[in-house]
Amino acid sequence: MALPKRKHSRSRRDKRRANWKAKAPTVVSCKHCGQPRLAHSACPNCGYYGNRQVVIPKEK
Repeated sequence: MALPKRKHSRSRRDKRRANWKAKAPTVVSCKHCGQPRLAHSACPNCGYYGNRQVVIPKEK
């Protein structure tokens, strides 16, 4: 296995790690009921994904 010949500086190490940020999930409004939901997933409120109902929501 290859080993580095010299130690990388803190600056070089931190530049590499600069893009390891956590991103907030994309939240969109449901076209059917208007409630916020995660993108590319069925609405937890009404059970619709796109124009059709894919999940039957639980009674409250």
